[in-house]
Amino acid sequence: MKNTIRIYGAIFLAMIFWAFSFVWFKVANEKFLPITIVFFRLIIAVAILTTYLAVKKKFVRIRREDRKLFIMLALFEPFLYFLGESFGLTYVSATVGSVLISTIPVVATIGAWIFLKERLKLINYAGIVMSFIGILVFIIDRNGSLSYNTKGLALMMLAVFSASGYNLTLSRLVGNYGPVFIVNVQNTIGAVLFLPVFLIFEAGHLGETTLTYSDFIPVIELAVFASCGAFILFAFSVRNLGITKANVFTNFIPIFTAVISFVILGDRLTIQNIAGMMVVIAGLIMSQMNGRRKKSDDAVILTGKTA
Repeated sequence: MKNTIRIYGAIFLAMIFWAFSFVWFKVANEKFLPITIVFFRLIIAVAILTTYLAVKKKFVRIRREDRKLFIMLALFEPFLYFLGESFGLTYVSATVGSVLISTIPVVATIGAWIFLKERLKLINYAGIVMSFIGILVFIIDRNGSLSYNTKGLALMMLAVFSASGYNLTLSRLVGNYGPVFIVNVQNTIGAVLFLPVFLIFEAGHLGETTLTYSDFIPVIELAVFASCGAFILFAFSVRNLGITKANVFTNFIPIFTAVISFVILGDRLTIQNIAGMMVVIAGLIMSQMNGRRKKSDDAVILTGKTA
């Protein structure tokens, strides 16, 4: 009984951390530009995970044939993913962002079907269609036009497709490396990729703003709880529940984000928004129900979900 509570407590806590990450980003964005947030978040996460791996002696040598895969992995996420998500969240609310990001498992399922030839059941196809119908209900108003910023929606979808590419690449690595090691390598390469972007476009802005310690708190929260804690808790849950069952819990992220955003940021949802969100979540659950082959299931361990 105690172990069951630990497992389910861990996965719900991971979902809450990822839900908070959308709100923490919106708060951090009041003082920092998007790339600055991502760059410092990655640096802090790398410092934490490198220390953990060193203490636990979990470092391993990357095989020559896997080096290109790790670079591709980091290019998809964090680089392209955070470019889309971070700039996208400057145009749409945290709730809207979380709903769009929650479709990653659906797009990943489509990608696995196309590229990895995974078989799907009819209920999986129905779930995919239902999820996209829910998205349309959520973002289109009664007049048939988009009710949210087009640029923001496009950037968030860049994040979704990048995460799906990450998922497919990851499926070729999870059998040889631990989840914490993979996350640390991808974050390290990601920080290197973001460094010139940060120096060229945003480093100069830091000197133009008066910053206090409290201004860095949401960035630290993103690094500690979203980039490190949530991944570790989720991986722990996956080992005990299995990836199919654990992945269903990611569907709670938009609900948690909506509640947190309402309380902290004052975001509001219409009845149509709530209906669309429920349809998306129902479709997500259907798309992940048993029926897919397990070849790339472990890849979902590290997908996003998250901001």
